[in-house]
Amino acid sequence: MAILLSRRGFIRNTGFALGGLTCWGLAPHPFSRLLMAAPTAQDKKLLFIFQTGGNDGINTVIPRGDADYNTTTRPTLFIPENQALDTGNGFAQLHPRLQPMMEIYNHSRLNGQDGPGNLAVLHRVGYAGQSQSHFDSQQYWQNGVPGNAKLEEGLFYRHLDKTLDLSSQANSFVAAALSSSQMVALKGANPVPNFSRAGDFNAVGTPARAGKFLGQPPSRPGASDGEGLLGLYGGQAEAPGRPYRAAVHDTGRMLGNTITTLQNAISLGAYAPDNNATYPTGSFGDKLREAALLFKRTPVRILGLNLGGWDTHTNQGQINGGHGNLLNNLALGFQALYRDLQAQWNNLLIVTMTEFGRTSRENGSGGTDHADSSVLFIAGGAVKGGVYNCDATSWKSGDMFSKNNRYLARRTDFRPVFGEILTRHFGDNPALLDEIMPGYSRAAAENPATFQMLGFLNA
Repeated sequence: MAILLSRRGFIRNTGFALGGLTCWGLAPHPFSRLLMAAPTAQDKKLLFIFQTGGNDGINTVIPRGDADYNTTTRPTLFIPENQALDTGNGFAQLHPRLQPMMEIYNHSRLNGQDGPGNLAVLHRVGYAGQSQSHFDSQQYWQNGVPGNAKLEEGLFYRHLDKTLDLSSQANSFVAAALSSSQMVALKGANPVPNFSRAGDFNAVGTPARAGKFLGQPPSRPGASDGEGLLGLYGGQAEAPGRPYRAAVHDTGRMLGNTITTLQNAISLGAYAPDNNATYPTGSFGDKLREAALLFKRTPVRILGLNLGGWDTHTNQGQINGGHGNLLNNLALGFQALYRDLQAQWNNLLIVTMTEFGRTSRENGSGGTDHADSSVLFIAGGAVKGGVYNCDATSWKSGDMFSKNNRYLARRTDFRPVFGEILTRHFGDNPALLDEIMPGYSRAAAENPATFQMLGFLNA
């Protein structure tokens, strides 16, 4: 603890503030590569989008084949069949405002339309003992351990920690949260940056002052002619008369390298999306555009961001209301990323998550309340497109009220969804899943039916 406080004290006492930096547990984290850890593919990337508030999965992916989806259960929210989007499976339809996503979903084997078929739509995803607390459930989804609301270490952080040497300067910028505060999924012992724009991650002040703070590295290893942050931490870890040097050497070295990486990316000039991609307006579109820039210009592997507004207790709206507007914004974002990142599409995954779904029956305020399972969208070049857990073979009549006669019960736990991403996309050894999501094997043994991987990724 003394080292941790000294490090924080050092950064505080330098007289500089770093825009957008959150360091969780700055004590050196010794890396010990597990023998069972397979090398992570260098070119595999992931963007995760957390839909905070709890998305109404039933109006997102409509179970048209369930007779309980009607104007009695959803008098103001019901979407007529002739206005919804056809998925081609004879059972499920998509909310009409998701039309931009169809550019990725379309494929002759799915719905008879030309397209890549690279969008998987996963319905009824949740976890046992579903919490209806926003804070707790968001925590569980991001730390990978349902029931442990105090765990502040994220599942994507653990993936990186188990498969990479996070103390290596080469891995100083492998992940970031495009957020004003750190996302739990990326929290861990080593600092992971968070910022809304790459330019925010720097010493606060004039460019001259920021440049002086960053400085220059030593001319050779061990030399003392460096300047600023890079000079102080480019040399030896121990140096007489340099207070706090040993305690903060590694953090400073990684921090300086991260700043340099981001400033180099910015120095390449204004960002212009490829293939006429157009990002949605507003902060969500700005962050997606920033993500695309970072994927193209830096070695980052995992980026995360939040999209809020999904807590639709009142006036949720049918097609053009608040919920529909959110879905359209999300769909436009997917479409823009698909067009802009074509050169990386085969190595990229875009994944959504949300803390819970909404009640199957509309409430008296024209909205829906906290419930159980919901929908995930997963897109990328290796994705086997289609609708999962919402077809005539997997969905029985009445399943809309399959839990407590109010909610749509889960059919798949979110952990095997991430397990498939970790093992098939990133190439993690399956034996690591208990390290990345503690309790995985025990939960799978207790609920084997909900821990079957869905097979939405090509091996």
